[in-house]
Amino acid sequence: MRSVPGIGDQISLALLAYLPELGTLNRRQIAALVGVAPSNRDSGTLRGKRTVWGGRSRVRSALYMGAMVASRYNPVIRDFYQRLLSSGKPKKLALTACMRKLLTILNSMLKHGTSWEHPDAKSIIHSY
Repeated sequence: MRSVPGIGDQISLALLAYLPELGTLNRRQIAALVGVAPSNRDSGTLRGKRTVWGGRSRVRSALYMGAMVASRYNPVIRDFYQRLLSSGKPKKLALTACMRKLLTILNSMLKHGTSWEHPDAKSIIHSY
């Protein structure tokens, strides 16, 4: 996990300690378990705003800090964050979306037993 830019010692320890299901569930289930999946507030004909709530607060607060760092130093998360901001999304919403994307990446890495590799790294290596 620590090979991902934005994930350090404390965040990886928090994820391992408070989220042992990481790598065993699918992306929607793990996002709902942590509390970063959008939930609706509908009642009858009323359509409320989609919000994130519930879940494991310790994991969510660790992911928040990881997403803040990743939005600056992780090229995949940074591009995603900038794309959301340029489309007019509020900064908190964009950061929450980055938290979910970071969690999805970590879940997939643990599920498949791989380490972080930038998507463009293969094209850079094979271009020589």
